[in-house]
Amino acid sequence: MAFPEDVLTADEHVVLHLHPHWKALIRPVLVLVLAVAAVIVGAVLLPDGNAGSIGLYVIAALGLVLVLWLSLWPFLVWRATHYLFTNERVVLQQGVFHLDRRDIPLGRVNDHTMNQHFVERLLGCGTLTIESAGERGQTVLTDIPHVSQVQTRLYELVEADHDKHSLGEGELREVLADVSEGKPLREKP
Repeated sequence: MAFPEDVLTADEHVVLHLHPHWKALIRPVLVLVLAVAAVIVGAVLLPDGNAGSIGLYVIAALGLVLVLWLSLWPFLVWRATHYLFTNERVVLQQGVFHLDRRDIPLGRVNDHTMNQHFVERLLGCGTLTIESAGERGQTVLTDIPHVSQVQTRLYELVEADHDKHSLGEGELREVLADVSEGKPLREKP
């Protein structure tokens, strides 16, 4: 479930491509290990014969259901969740069967904050909140790996985008002079 490169514009390039932190996979791995252990214990401890075989099949079926529901599905959700930072926008995409994608242009990012609890600091992850102009306001990205470095990189991207779209003092004077004289606006080179 790789991120499709065809959603990028011609001049756009990926700066950071992240999935949620690996800590999101701790519970699915534990469920898998416990399900396998339960089947092994059932195979060793259940008596031989028809009753033991039926009991082992029941344990194996329950283990399989738990692994599919509590291990495989969270892994697929983790793998299908993408946090993409480009030179033009932040793209948030998630969904295994149903795709949800949100684009936040860098020019609309008003503020971004980072939050880490004690355990998250130990694991090197945290929560990044991006506040943007528009209806939706804040977007909360949880379990971001290396969240402080991601926040710094986002700041650099927002500043670079702002500089790219800003007029210098001389250019601003030219535009204002042209407007006051009734001339049409020129494209910035």
